[in-house]
Amino acid sequence: MTKKDLATIKKTTEKLFGLLKIEGDISIEEAEDGVNVVLATDDSGIVIGHHGETLEALQLVLSLVCAKELGEFVRIALEVGDYRKSREEYLKNLAASSKEQALSEEGEVPLPMLKAWERRVIHLMFQDDKEVMSESVGEGRERVLVIKPR
Repeated sequence: MTKKDLATIKKTTEKLFGLLKIEGDISIEEAEDGVNVVLATDDSGIVIGHHGETLEALQLVLSLVCAKELGEFVRIALEVGDYRKSREEYLKNLAASSKEQALSEEGEVPLPMLKAWERRVIHLMFQDDKEVMSESVGEGRERVLVIKPR
């Protein structure tokens, strides 16, 4: 990713939040799998929404608009008020306890009601684990992440 691409993403982000009349400081960080956009704002509750649903929607819209501007898709992770960071900590703790449960019971432990990015966090945690594996089963809203012994 070039400096010009990062500048384009920042400008696009500023324009989007300007249209939404959300004021704040925006910083852009390149990540190994895309770009992290961090918004520091007093309106974090509005931006995050109920269970992060508004944040998810804004992240998708921002990704699509940036893809149009750049001519290629770039994975954008939008962070507001440390929501994702806190959620990732929760997911890591959930995954660790689910791993222990799967090993002690020698069976599958389902984790329903996770968003796609949350399932991805857990999949990445277990991709090189020698004791357990994770798998997503089902479709759409019925999709469930399952942790099971290898």
